Amino acid sequence: MIYYVAAIVLVAFVFDFINGFHDSANSIATIVGTRVLSPFAAVLWAALFNFTAAFTAGELVAKAIQKGIIRTEIVTPNLILAGLLGAIAWNLITWVYGIPSSSSHALIGGYAGAGVAKVGWSAITWGTKWVQTLSFIVISPLVGMLAGFALMVAVYWIFQRMAPARVDRFFRAAQLASSALLSHAHGANDAQKTMGIIAGLLVSVNSLTAQQTGFFHHLHVSDDGIPLWVKMGAYSAISLGTFFGGWRIVHTMGSRITRLRPVSGFAAETGGALAISLATHYGIPVSTTHTIAGSIMGAGATYRFSAVRWGIARRIVWAWLITIPASGAMAAVSYWMLALGGLR
Repeated sequence: MIYYVAAIVLVAFVFDFINGFHDSANSIATIVGTRVLSPFAAVLWAALFNFTAAFTAGELVAKAIQKGIIRTEIVTPNLILAGLLGAIAWNLITWVYGIPSSSSHALIGGYAGAGVAKVGWSAITWGTKWVQTLSFIVISPLVGMLAGFALMVAVYWIFQRMAPARVDRFFRAAQLASSALLSHAHGANDAQKTMGIIAGLLVSVNSLTAQQTGFFHHLHVSDDGIPLWVKMGAYSAISLGTFFGGWRIVHTMGSRITRLRPVSGFAAETGGALAISLATHYGIPVSTTHTIAGSIMGAGATYRFSAVRWGIARRIVWAWLITIPASGAMAAVSYWMLALGGLR
């Protein structure tokens, strides 16, 4: 059994890697779209700042995932595994089609779907964290859009007397900072979600791991904190995923929603980073995809409303709406298959 638990921890880190591969592309899309950095340099830059969040972010988002989605007393290794499989399956499907859906909401949907498959709708802890999570499906892209739009208006006003060539040179440098800020914000929010899932798994098998000695004794945790190895593993996995990139989604986010320049890239990244960091501060799991997409739309709309390709935007919105139920359904099927195989 202890080997099974260790294998599920590895699956969680695989999900975190895929999260980085799938979602972190959003934090480099604008800097690639504006051609400030090459794709290789951009993913290296983003991976570095994803990892720096390990030293500054707290655990509020991780605790929200661990305790705020389903009842903790029903959590078992198989439930965790089914939730992860549902989230991974949905992430891979959306990656194949280049749809920038939310890995965060895929994980939440998968976790909830596996719980419902086990005990029914009573598994869900209908409370503050669900209200925040569902609300921010709408709020986070709107906040990102308003922030991107407001920053672009402020830039126009401040730099109105500067020659366009000088403005472009200035914001090519400034976009390095804004891209780093966005990558840091992404790592701080998204890596914590995997940390919360692993913590939930390890707490559920405390009676088993308490008896372990040697290497497997590190799987024993208290209910109060998240072990350092879990934190470092989560941030390392998401950073490596970022490094290997998700080029289909980079193309969608960086060039197909609207045409970006360094100045609008800076506004979009900064607006998105501020919105994500605010949510992280209050322990709200949000989607980097949602937020940066909204920021890009807001920045692009300052040129003219038609500058945003709203057809692509509508496709993204549909993906947002179906991610939680779709990943939840896949997780439920995964749980029933594990149960048919004799695992409970």
